[in-house]
Amino acid sequence: MKKIYFTFCFLALFFTLNAQETKDYSTKVKTLDSTIETLYAVISGEKGQERDWKLFKYLFRPDAKLIPMGKNEEGEYMARYMKPDDYIKSSGKWLVENGFFEKEIYRKTDGFGSIAHVFSTYESYKSEADEKPFMRGINSIQLQFDGKRWWVVNIFWTHETEINPIPKAYLPKA
Repeated sequence: MKKIYFTFCFLALFFTLNAQETKDYSTKVKTLDSTIETLYAVISGEKGQERDWKLFKYLFRPDAKLIPMGKNEEGEYMARYMKPDDYIKSSGKWLVENGFFEKEIYRKTDGFGSIAHVFSTYESYKSEADEKPFMRGINSIQLQFDGKRWWVVNIFWTHETEINPIPKAYLPKA
């Protein structure tokens, strides 16, 4: 009888502790704006600050892709296709070791029915205290509303270069 009692107590404690660890992220994806704001916030943090990767993965549809575009060693533009877990494996450690803040500076949104496309211009900093970004670029973000929440379907991005400057149409109006 004691064995059954202790087993029951252990299981009750285990499920109670697990339930306490589950966070409610539903407000983070309630609107298109909150979803985009959360996307930028969750990858941003000072050097040494861990990211909330559960929240990061919560933003994406299970089959979502993150697609950076850039030049390979031969100078050809190439796209790299990653799942959210691949992004965490390839960039997560670097973000924490170096500090990284990505801030949206301009947005153009188009939508129809349950789909939306956001062209989001960003600036990247190593610390929130930095005055000058070390990089800028544009995120092309496709989203879906399922009647309850917004999902990130894909993010396709490229950074600005001297030969590929951000067009004025995608920069804040002075």
